[in-house]
Amino acid sequence: MRSASRNARRLAVLATCGPLLLGGLSGCTTTQEEAARKQAESKRILERHERKREWRQATRKGKSG
Repeated sequence: MRSASRNARRLAVLATCGPLLLGGLSGCTTTQEEAARKQAESKRILERHERKREWRQATRKGKSG
């Protein structure tokens, strides 16, 4: 009867830890998705700054000539 008790404990531990592990893994993907969004936003900001800088340079060249 001892082994049945051990199996029941193992099953209880697995039933408790399984959802916790799955929740932790889903949290990681959320973090990865958030990082990807922030990286895309940063890229858009840098591209916008670059276009603005190029526009200013083109405007200055036109005025100095």
